[in-house]
Amino acid sequence: MTGHINLQLGWPSPSLFPSSQLLKGASNVLSSKPKSAASLVYGPDAGYAPLRESLAKWLTQIYAPHTSLKPDRICVTNGASGNLDNILARFTEPGYTRNIWMIEPSYFLACPIFMDAGFEGLMKGVPEDEEGLDVGFLRNSLEESEKNAQQQKPVLKTGSRYAKLYKHIIYCVPTFSNPSGKTMSLRRREELVRLAREFDALVVTDDVYDVLRWPEREDVDASQLGDVPPRIVDVDRTLDGGPKDIWGNSMSNGSFSKIIAPGMRVGWAEGTPAFTLALSQVGSTRSGGCPTQLSASFVHEMLDSGALEEYLRDSVIPTFRVRYYGMMRAIKKELLPLGFEVSVGKPYNASSQYTNGHTNGNAKSIPEAGGYFTYLTLPSDLSERTTKLATVALKKYDLKFAFGDMFRVQGDEGSSQRAAQGFGRGIRLSWAWHTEEEIVEGIQRLAKMIKDCRDLA
Repeated sequence: MTGHINLQLGWPSPSLFPSSQLLKGASNVLSSKPKSAASLVYGPDAGYAPLRESLAKWLTQIYAPHTSLKPDRICVTNGASGNLDNILARFTEPGYTRNIWMIEPSYFLACPIFMDAGFEGLMKGVPEDEEGLDVGFLRNSLEESEKNAQQQKPVLKTGSRYAKLYKHIIYCVPTFSNPSGKTMSLRRREELVRLAREFDALVVTDDVYDVLRWPEREDVDASQLGDVPPRIVDVDRTLDGGPKDIWGNSMSNGSFSKIIAPGMRVGWAEGTPAFTLALSQVGSTRSGGCPTQLSASFVHEMLDSGALEEYLRDSVIPTFRVRYYGMMRAIKKELLPLGFEVSVGKPYNASSQYTNGHTNGNAKSIPEAGGYFTYLTLPSDLSERTTKLATVALKKYDLKFAFGDMFRVQGDEGSSQRAAQGFGRGIRLSWAWHTEEEIVEGIQRLAKMIKDCRDLA
């Protein structure tokens, strides 16, 4: 096989796009005078009302028994990245908001969003271990941050419009994380919520991969999977009697980009009713209406008809599952004998129990895989940095992959040091874009590059 192979790209394959389902939804909307009238206006602040209702039902079904939603906890957004900017505009002020805490290795494209909001130099990395975010490290860092805080009150956002500003933002991807592929344990999710309440922090989670899940082993039937892990926003809603105040300390950033198509630009935010209402009334939305009104109506048609669930069950998940197994077989055959290690942490244990006394409804313990990515660490004998290897791979082997140095928290010296000592010697591979055959070829090229590097040493 010849041609470029890009195992970095975290996009769904165009061959998977549900064009016919979207066309049917668009036709239903645009051929109906009431529906077209409702979808072609500016749109209400909180977004297309039918989608908020169908989202509440769908999310309740997915995350049962951990949640039961009403539309007042949801607003429609133009995707997780765009909404992250809105969260910062509405609930933070650099200086009063001491730091942005980012799990590392971190989703590198989030850094510019925080920088544009005035947090350059205020972003700090928090390491992962086998269960996800290191809560002990974060606690010590929060305590140090509070000790050194200079701005005790907001200076610019002082009016009633900004009834709530958080002192800290904690950003992470708890389930099938980008880039590490790790899923945070239930124990850590609870600890993180309690920590956020203690330090007046908002935990912002990109919950964009949760439904893309399958058994880690090929010989296990998907029907044996346990419940979808509760989101951190679910934990905050129920833990120790519920949220600390009307605002809560967690919000879920959802998106259809990874499960329908990124060009739809439709996502959602979930939090307490007060939080969601305030978020839906950022200035640009108050002026321009819902940022994705027409596309939202098409997505609603897919949800309401059951077409989305069918599309995920019969197309996306089976395709990704086959590609994942193909990648893992190739990694086991080609890369593990060379000294690579798969570093995605402990699989989420669905038989875990809430320490707060609420048990998981489906007490099965099946190791799960899912999302878009896996993370590998280089053989210990390789002295080259992953940056150099990625350059060589692209130039000589026509292979592209994401490398560890990309996932440092920009501007944080500690994150750079930890990258050099640990996660920076890793690479992220995606199965979302290429076919199984192309993925296997990519792994073979990677193995050949390592062998060639050793021959030249």
